[in-house]
Amino acid sequence: MISTHVLDAALGKPAAGVPVRLEGPLTVSGVTDADGRLRFEDAAEAGVYRLIFDTGAYHGPDAFYPEVSITFRIPVAGVHHHVPILLSPFAYSTYRGS
Repeated sequence: MISTHVLDAALGKPAAGVPVRLEGPLTVSGVTDADGRLRFEDAAEAGVYRLIFDTGAYHGPDAFYPEVSITFRIPVAGVHHHVPILLSPFAYSTYRGS
């Protein structure tokens, strides 16, 4: 499984309603829930993946970063990978979560 958690660092709360697309061996999409979380249950194969966050939909049409793309590798199939992102209007950061 691959999961993400989007936190709005400027507002100090989860970023709900952010559209996210996962590209890899398969392509799926979803929207973060009220807690800023989204799980892609069927993503378990080893390979290179890309999470694409539609930050323009969240921040509006004047967003400095209209899209954030995070590319990462899953070396072993079947291991849960959590990829959180801290988001603000003019910056973002990410890390491998647990």
